[in-house]
Amino acid sequence: MSTLSPSPRPSVLFVCVHNAGRSQMAAAFLTHLAGGQVEVRSAGSAPADTVNPSVVEAMKEIGVDLSTQSPKLLTTDAVQASDVVITMGCGDACPVFPGKRYLDWRLDDPAGQGVEAVRPIRDAIEHRVRDLIAELGIG
Repeated sequence: MSTLSPSPRPSVLFVCVHNAGRSQMAAAFLTHLAGGQVEVRSAGSAPADTVNPSVVEAMKEIGVDLSTQSPKLLTTDAVQASDVVITMGCGDACPVFPGKRYLDWRLDDPAGQGVEAVRPIRDAIEHRVRDLIAELGIG
């Protein structure tokens, strides 16, 4: 009698320059919507000191709390440990490794924007994350 081990969870890394807006929202949506079925990371090539307050507010409006999150530095290890790497305007700062799936999501940068301008970016990210979940066969 053989015991099948469960397949490992897919791992997704979201990368933007400051890890203070787009990548934080994407990671929060994937964590929230995938129900623990995906390992989620986010990082920035030049991380800010704090998550953008307008981003925190826009996510709070839909019941997702980013107030305890902090921007993290993009590391080679984080890329190597991820199956899918999604960049959001970090350009050539993201290291490329064979065998990884890379996607580039072109989204407006919420830096310096008020919550009014962040809402459509938030909603676009949620839509893309839902599509990603479907592609990964989660849920």
